[in-house]
Amino acid sequence: MDRRLTPSNGRVAHVSLRGKVEADKYVDGEPYRVQAEVADLLSAKGNRDRQLLRGETFTVLDLEGPKVFGFAERDGYVGWLQADDLIAAPNSCPTHKVCVARSYGKSTPGLKSMGAVAPLPFGVAFTVTDQSDGWAKVAISQGLVPRDAFVPANHLCVVDHQFADPVQVAQLFLGTPYLWGGNSSFGIDCSGLVQAALLACGLPCPGDSDLQESALGETLAPGTTAKRGDLFFWKGHVAMAVDSETLIHANAHHMAVAYEPIQDAISRIAEQGDGPVTRHARINQ
Repeated sequence: MDRRLTPSNGRVAHVSLRGKVEADKYVDGEPYRVQAEVADLLSAKGNRDRQLLRGETFTVLDLEGPKVFGFAERDGYVGWLQADDLIAAPNSCPTHKVCVARSYGKSTPGLKSMGAVAPLPFGVAFTVTDQSDGWAKVAISQGLVPRDAFVPANHLCVVDHQFADPVQVAQLFLGTPYLWGGNSSFGIDCSGLVQAALLACGLPCPGDSDLQESALGETLAPGTTAKRGDLFFWKGHVAMAVDSETLIHANAHHMAVAYEPIQDAISRIAEQGDGPVTRHARINQ
């Protein structure tokens, strides 16, 4: 079993694994909500595997210690989060999310009013309690202390809004720094970019490039002309076609999300020793 998708830490396992894995106990788990803007989802060794964003749901299976074990609702990815990054999920769900590359929450409303500012990446979600003069009042909780922040209203959309074009979403991240295991517009990697783009369009998508290669789209024959939204896979890497000649991808060569000619990327990746394209896939939207 793939440890990234197997909700068991050897001591506690999800009830769906009863009879499949050994554990001291089997539980349904409890839903919690991420309250940090960006929270690292860690492996058993403490390395960042992926990241979750404010407002996302994480099912906690094991609450012992400063880290809690469970899995992300968005894709089932398993790991550990810092307990302080979570808050018990209330009955109400977030109403709005950030739908621009980056925004901010301010302690005071108004364009020229001063106040403490907190950066907000694409996709973070929270409950809007009021709107006035172009500002949305949002409820933010840190631990047991609730507080309000004010976000430019035109930076938000309703939480169930779906974009029509994954490439359009990916383009919002242009220039975002490359970060291994990153999932936000503060820092992102190749599979994080593809996942953000597809999930924003209501398309299911796993978290890592090898899982994406196995699960996504229809395999095309080598030499097929690329269309917008096609995915190109290499061992350990994925990129998205903008058009028949250009890719967009988060990559360590540019240390950022960048455009690159498809043939240039294929040649460069082969020359640096990372092999040929292993799959060209077309997503059915």
